[in-house]
Amino acid sequence: MSDAMQVILVDDLPAAPLAAAAYFHGQIVPLIETRAQGAGGVTLLLPAADDTHRAWRAAALGALARALAPARINALAGGDEAERQRALAFVAGAPGLTGQVLPLDGAHAG
Repeated sequence: MSDAMQVILVDDLPAAPLAAAAYFHGQIVPLIETRAQGAGGVTLLLPAADDTHRAWRAAALGALARALAPARINALAGGDEAERQRALAFVAGAPGLTGQVLPLDGAHAG
């Protein structure tokens, strides 16, 4: 892997918060850990979700950022392709940004 930012599309999370968190930790976290090795960071592209997903997403990203430092771990939630591309450029150019879930399409994206 290079110093480049790795991007992981996560588009198959269950709708229920507890099931989504379990799937994320069981299936996605190992992928993040692998992709973060030797990379500048990992940015996840998550689907938009309502407020019931906010706490587990924030806790997971914060824990991953601490565990995988110096690699930066962030997530973008929701948004269309153009919004995601602009946000990916922003994250890549913000070296101090880590452990964050950034909503791209309004209050219910996180």
